[in-house]
Amino acid sequence: MAPKLAVLAVLASLLGAVSCELTISLYAGYGFPPPNPNQPFKLPPASPPKNPRPDLKVGYYAAKKCPQAEEIVKRAVEKATPGEKAGLIRLFFHDCFVEGCDASVLLAGPETERTAFPNLSLRGFNIIEDAKAALEEECKGVVSCADIVAFAGRDASCSLSDGKINYDVPAGRYDGKVSRANDTFLNLPPPFGDLKLITDMFAAKGLDQTDMLALSGGHSIGRSACGSFANSFSNRLQPDNSSTAMNRKLADQLNTTCTADSVNVPQDYKTPYALDHQYFKNVQEHNVLFTSDAVLLESPETKVLVDSFARDPFFLSGILPIGRNPWYDAFAKAMVKMGNWEVKNSTVGEIREFCGKVNEKAY
Repeated sequence: MAPKLAVLAVLASLLGAVSCELTISLYAGYGFPPPNPNQPFKLPPASPPKNPRPDLKVGYYAAKKCPQAEEIVKRAVEKATPGEKAGLIRLFFHDCFVEGCDASVLLAGPETERTAFPNLSLRGFNIIEDAKAALEEECKGVVSCADIVAFAGRDASCSLSDGKINYDVPAGRYDGKVSRANDTFLNLPPPFGDLKLITDMFAAKGLDQTDMLALSGGHSIGRSACGSFANSFSNRLQPDNSSTAMNRKLADQLNTTCTADSVNVPQDYKTPYALDHQYFKNVQEHNVLFTSDAVLLESPETKVLVDSFARDPFFLSGILPIGRNPWYDAFAKAMVKMGNWEVKNSTVGEIREFCGKVNEKAY
């Protein structure tokens, strides 16, 4: 019901006829219901952390007679725009957090994850389809869509970070057969979440607080609609004396830019096209869009990590960098760890012929 109401609210606003009965918090592209202090946000069922599955292996497709699988995906990603590459990273996150890393987010059709309001702004589906088509020509029926999403997330991260983020991706995932729109609201961390809520939602996926902070650094790239942080229920552009308030200078600039909820702005206003540690400097300076970013300074443990991830390497004589910012490796480690979550096997999954639909017959 919530996704349907959210879509109705958008349609009504486009027609200029939003009534007071349709005052639904859109969070522009997130679509979560407004926060209610008297009704805590419902958490997903707790699950024990899962270690890498023994059947997920680096170089998996070499033994499956498709040694070019990762290179084919990489070539598809190289053709993507920076915005599409940012979308591929987000696509991997949204896939793994709902139903596990099984490409359920790719399935088209009514009431699927893809149609849920938090996923309407997802990008990169065309890149995944192009990679899948090329792989089907090279080695038909071998490479899963779930693995393509995982490879593409890695390759996009590498490209956008200028090679600073690169890691081996264990593969061998099967594609899921279940995709429900309502599951997105239960599993995706909302942008208005406080530190405990966000920490608990990551923990429910086997990810600790370090993983949470590392993956939050993905907000160093991509864009967000103004309505996701400035709306009738939670407007971060208004004057605010709280510890999570947005820097007034940035808020004033966004007040000028955000002439409508649908206007898109960079999530990182300083290095909008680079996946880098600037995000953590922005957190320190309160120059972040979402409450869920601002709350990372709310505890001594998370603040220490923010400060560590924000630190620039030392340059010898102003030229030669000494040391390496730890965030890049932490992000890579967290991406691999997230990619092991609720992986499907051949008993409950399949290798889809087309990423947007389950197979009609054995493939």
